[in-house]
Parts: sequence; structure tokens; C-alpha cells
Amino acid sequence: MKKLWLSATLVAALSACTSMPPAASQAGGPIKKPEMDRIAAAPAAMSATAASGSFSQFLALSAQMQPELAPAVAAYERKATLQGDDLVNITRLLGLYNRLKNQTAVIDATARMVAIPTVRSDKVPPHEDKHIIAFGALVEGMAKEFGLHYRNVDNRVFEVKLPGSGPEEFGILTHADVVPVVADEWVLDDGTKLDPFKLTRVGGNLYGRGSIDDKGSIATVLYAMKAVKESGLPLARSIRLMIETTEETGGDAMKYYRAKTTLPEYNIVLDSKYPAVVAEKGSGALRTTFALGAAAGNQPTIVAMAGAASANAVPQTATARLRGGDVDTVSRQLNAAKDAFVGKYTGQGGKFSIDVTREGADVLVKVTGASAHGSRPEEGVNPLPRLALFLQQSGLALAANGYAQAVKYIADLYGVDYLGRTLGLAYSDDFMGPLTLSPNLIREKDGKVDVLVNVRMPRGNTPEALSQATTERIKAWGAQAGVAVEVEHKQGNWMARDPKGAWLATLLNTFGDTTGLEAKPVPTAGSTTAKLMPNAINFGPAMPGKKYTAHNAKEFKEVADLDADMQMFTEMLVRIGNLQQMQ
Repeated sequence: MKKLWLSATLVAALSACTSMPPAASQAGGPIKKPEMDRIAAAPAAMSATAASGSFSQFLALSAQMQPELAPAVAAYERKATLQGDDLVNITRLLGLYNRLKNQTAVIDATARMVAIPTVRSDKVPPHEDKHIIAFGALVEGMAKEFGLHYRNVDNRVFEVKLPGSGPEEFGILTHADVVPVVADEWVLDDGTKLDPFKLTRVGGNLYGRGSIDDKGSIATVLYAMKAVKESGLPLARSIRLMIETTEETGGDAMKYYRAKTTLPEYNIVLDSKYPAVVAEKGSGALRTTFALGAAAGNQPTIVAMAGAASANAVPQTATARLRGGDVDTVSRQLNAAKDAFVGKYTGQGGKFSIDVTREGADVLVKVTGASAHGSRPEEGVNPLPRLALFLQQSGLALAANGYAQAVKYIADLYGVDYLGRTLGLAYSDDFMGPLTLSPNLIREKDGKVDVLVNVRMPRGNTPEALSQATTERIKAWGAQAGVAVEVEHKQGNWMARDPKGAWLATLLNTFGDTTGLEAKPVPTAGSTTAKLMPNAINFGPAMPGKKYTAHNAKEFKEVADLDADMQMFTEMLVRIGNLQQMQ
């Protein structure tokens, strides 16, 4: 009875579609964004993708609306070998069907993943962390439910495989770990407080740590694999999804995995941006250390400072706690200086604010800017160097402890410049962009004050040469300023590849036809585990022309972009899985 009811519903829906004129037939070629949007917007599409709606029913609707699709649909239904535009059209319709049918399920799966706080702990290695283990169990459950093969490689990498008919396979790489949060910064403009580890939909945005980096991609590609398996479309190559667990902290899990497992020869990484990333800057950590020194006395003394929760994120806020001296005088002097300072520097990088408040015997100075991914300081307004500049220029005579030395270091060698000009290190590559150095994190550890600067190095230098240059510049500054400073610069190398041939062309074609946007290879300032993989290209999930919210306070994924991911990942799996040759 249920089947008869659904068939009757679909017939009625198709009849309704006959009142809509069919789209003009294309002169050959695959369907593109206008045709797919038209199908998705049809009222009948909801009936054809209801809980019991099948892909075949959706294809019938699509052929009714787009008569040029009828030959491809007929070929699919008789299980003929699909080639050329017929294969492209069927895979695009499968992607559209997956999006319309499973969007809610993907959002729910993303929510379950976001709820597991897979932040690296200082107390236990990631492969022993209960949250990483729980994430693996969640993926295992989904894989088994979807009829996919699951393998846990010692809690370092979780594998999910969809077998193909041939001996070749290609890899899909994502990661389960996320960067830390500063919970107080997760407040919307209207005052709504968000839980970073609870996926929250506000309008068209899905807020939560990992929503765009990279748990939304994990949920999406798992449902794409499910859709491909259930469609019965053959794959010449197996698909191996690899979910890494330490990408945000150096990728040691992937290094372990490489030593245990043969990697696929070709790999697509879902951890950067569209259309297709073929070059990455090298990520570096520049740490300077100052002796903490004496506690607060009669002179105003910085006793605590805070910036980002991780070095690879531009913070939303930065704070300094002052103690000692006359509290009223300190507070009055800082409040008197803040408006002129904000007016002076707002035009140098963007809007920010300063709040000076009394907390008992302490004065708290808080600078609020705009968070960003550490690789993209130009997308944020970094409050930490502005805090340092403000304390230095306020006229307040601070006790010369480690925090005061760190303030002088940040103000003197960075200020509002993140391009290395003050350090005399600035350079840029025509394709990859400029060197950036962003002071994001300050902390007290083991009786010392550390400042961590996130460095992104493009082509045109080597890790060894850059590390030597930064060390020399900072040591020279310390000698001139009379400040004892320790310097450690660990610099990763840049990556630039020239992947030619069918697989890159297929990714670009998928992106361009699905979105209607320009499709060409691009670089990124980010650094992913693509560097650790052979023949690796990043494909999404960030859309061009939009701020990348990964590592940000209030990280979010747009639902419209999630829809596009669902379509493109599904198409990508089938088309790459059936290429005659990758190059």
C-alpha cells in the first residue's frame, strides 16, 4: 500500500510538472547549475526525495523536466555502461538527489561529531584520548550502517572504504581533531551565547567547532559514499576515506599511518578551499621566551596576559591583568589613553575596541578585534599586538618583568604589521602570496613567558634560511633593547605541485558546473596533511570569496555551502572513481 501511495504521489507530481514548460534542450553536454537549480526548486522534487523515494523515481522526475536527460536515465535503468556526458549527468543527478534527500541527516551527523570535543590534550596522547576513541566509534557505526568497510589503525587514522572493481584506489583525506576554543568569545552580535561543541543553526549558518574544519566534510563524504553505494553505479577504483586525528598539531598520526600502510597514489583532501588547491605555504611556529621575573610590587606590573587558545588562530580578544601601584591612577590613565589610540589605529587594519575595568585590586585591559584562521591574518583584526602597542604607548611605567618584555617585543617587531616588514623579512610569491607572521598566543609556562607567532612561508625561501633570519633579527633586537630572549623557530616547507591531466580537470569541471563560478587551480596560505601525501589536491570545503571561519571564534558552515559539498563530493567520487587514467 505504501508503495502504491508513493507511486501515485509521484505521478501527481510529474503531472504537475507538465504544466511547467520543459527547459530548452542543450546542444549536447552535461547539465549545469541552472538546470540543477530548476530541478531542485520543483515542488515534485520533495516527493521524489522523501524518506521512501528512490533514486530511480528522482531520475524519472528529472527526465520529465529535462527531456535531454532521458537517454542517460534509460541507460542507467537498464544497467548499461555509462560513459561521457551520460555518466556526468547521472552522477550530477545523484549528487542533487543526495543533497535533497540527506541534508538533514548530514547536519545531524555533523552535530554528533561536533559534540565530541576532539581537542588535543596535554595529559594523554591523542590515540589514547577518550574523545578520539569515541569519534572512531561514531565513524565505525556510520560505516557499518551504510554497508562500507571500516578499519581502525591504532586510533591514529580511521579508514572507511567503498570497494571498486579494479586494483586501483584513490584516497580522500580529512581530519577529526579540532583547535581549542575560548568559550567566552562564542557570542553572537545580538548577545546569544553559543556552546562551541553543540552545533547550532542560526539562519543559514551552522555554528560549532569543527563545522567547517573538518567534521562537516567527514559527515558529507560519508553520506556521499552511501549514496554512491546505494545507487549501484560501478566504480573502477576503490575509494579509501582516511580520517586523521592530529592534523591541527603537526600530523604525527598521518606519519604513523604512512609507516604502517601503503598510501593511495592519488589523494583528494577536503580541508582547504575550492576550486582546487595545488600549492600551500609552509606553516611555522616561532616561539620567543622571556624570564617571568619578580611579582607585582609598588609599580604597575603585568601579572597575566592571554590571546588565542592556539597559535594557529588569530584571537578574538586579548587581555592583560595589571597589579600594583595606585589602582585608580592606573585605571584613569589607561581609560584616558584608549580613545585616541583606537582612533589612531582603526585605519590600520580594521575596527577594534578597548575596555579597561577594575577587578578588586587589579586593572583588566581587554582588546576585542576579529578572529581569523592563523594562515589568513588579513581576514582578522589581531587584538594581541594592538594590546601590546596600547600598553607601550599609554605612558604607563610598567615593571620590567617577562610580560613587559614580551609586550615590548610584540610592539617593536610586529605592531600592526603581519608581513615581516618590521623584521626586514618581507617577500612575496606571485602565485602563493606573501610571507605572514602573526603573533597570536601569549602564555606563562614553567616560570617563563612565551609568545608564539604563526608563520606562513611561501615559495622563495627555505625553512632553514627563514628560521636563521628570524632568530638573528630577534636576537639583535634583544641585544639592543637589553632583553634576554630565547628563540625557537620550527618552520615547515611550502608545497607547489603541477598536477596535470584528467583528475584535476574533473575536479575543476565539477566545481565550475555546480557553482557557476570560475574554476582554476589556486594556492592557499593554509598548511594541510596534503604535504604528507603523494599527488594530493585539496578540494574544498571553503568557498572562494568568503571568509574562512575555521579556527575562528564562532566557526560556522553555511548550509548553502554544505548543499554544494554534498552535490560535488558525490559527483567527484563516481567520476574520479571511473577515470580511465588519472593523469
